[in-house]
Amino acid sequence: MPELMQFILSGLTVGAVYALVALGFTIIYNASDVVNFAQGEFVMLGGMITVFAHGAGMPLPLAAVIAIVITAGVGVALNKLAIEPARGAPVVSLIIITIGASIFIRGVTQLVFDKQLHRFPSFSGDDPIHIFGATLLPQSLWVMAGALVVFVALWLFFTRTLTGKAILATSNNRLAAQLVGISTNWVMTLSFAMSAGIGALAGVLVTPITLVSYDVGIALALKGFAAAMLGGMGNPKGALIGGFLLGLLEALTAGYISSQYKDAAAFIVILAVLFAMPQGLFGKKTTDRV
Repeated sequence: MPELMQFILSGLTVGAVYALVALGFTIIYNASDVVNFAQGEFVMLGGMITVFAHGAGMPLPLAAVIAIVITAGVGVALNKLAIEPARGAPVVSLIIITIGASIFIRGVTQLVFDKQLHRFPSFSGDDPIHIFGATLLPQSLWVMAGALVVFVALWLFFTRTLTGKAILATSNNRLAAQLVGISTNWVMTLSFAMSAGIGALAGVLVTPITLVSYDVGIALALKGFAAAMLGGMGNPKGALIGGFLLGLLEALTAGYISSQYKDAAAFIVILAVLFAMPQGLFGKKTTDRV
């Protein structure tokens, strides 16, 4: 029982990170039908900028806020410099652009910072919490709470605000949205800023546990994408549940089979979803793009 509980707690912690990345995918997909594979780099930037800002003498909360703001700016720049000029291009071309942006961000980060692993202090100390014989770091609670808070905030944003509904309208029919007075360029800019900010928040929350370096974004992007696919691309509830399910699958695979195979879980999920239920658990039954 303690062993199973430990795997579950570890899976929920990692799954919360995947859920935050998947929520970032969801925002941009809802606004533009674009799958942004640079999402993992936003997580990396959040962690790296916080590490070096805090190391330069800034209080940790201020360093975290600065990291989120700067990363949101990077997201806006990505939209303005790469996505908007390619508006109307095939979906595959837009995906390749985001992959190229991911490689570029990773290279710049390597030059500006370094190649080492980094961390900063946990928000609430490192004394473990004991639950049914298993242990949980206090920082894990911050990660899980962060995923839940972001999910609730996005749900309220998309369902209760005019701006959120404007994003959904832009995704559904860009031309019709323009005809009723929605500034679709502004919607895209806001979507990329929000997505990048959420990614940076994930990086800030998880770095005290997993450490951060310039190259951690690749795996996070793939696993966040798998979580979004599992839950249903474009569905915030699906992104949250898909992230937690993927994290649990990884943890149980590592615990009961082998840690060598845990990273394969995300790819198995992607293939299974594509073959068995392309719409995911909570996605629409019919989709225009995959």
